[in-house]
Amino acid sequence: MGKRTGPTTLELKKLIADLKSLSTKEKVKVWKAVARYLESPTRQRREVNLYKIDKYSKEGEFIVVPGKILSQGDLNKKVTVAAYRFSEKAKEKINKLGKAILIQQLMKDNPKGKKVRILG
Repeated sequence: MGKRTGPTTLELKKLIADLKSLSTKEKVKVWKAVARYLESPTRQRREVNLYKIDKYSKEGEFIVVPGKILSQGDLNKKVTVAAYRFSEKAKEKINKLGKAILIQQLMKDNPKGKKVRILG
C-alpha cells in the first residue's frame, strides 16, 4: 500500500488552501466541505452530468461540483454552476441558459456561501 500524497497539481493545492482560508475567515462551512472533496484522490473525485444538476437544483441557486461536469442531459433552469473542470460540451449547454464558472470565481462572487448547493 502506497503512502497517500494528496493532490499534486499546484493549481489544485492553491485552490484547496484558498477554500480553507475563506471558510475560516467568513465562518462558512460550505467552502471547507468543497476543499475536503477536492482533496480526495482523482479516481474518487465527483463527475456530474447536466441532468442531475437540472434535477436537484432550484432556480437562482449556485451549484458547486468539486470535480468535473459532463454533458449528458440538458439544463432547463437558470442556475450558476461552478466546478473544478468542465467538458467543453457541458460548458456550452450551461451557458445557453445559466452561467458556468470556476470555483475560484464563485468564491469571489459569493464569499458568504449564500444559496450554494454541493452536488456530486
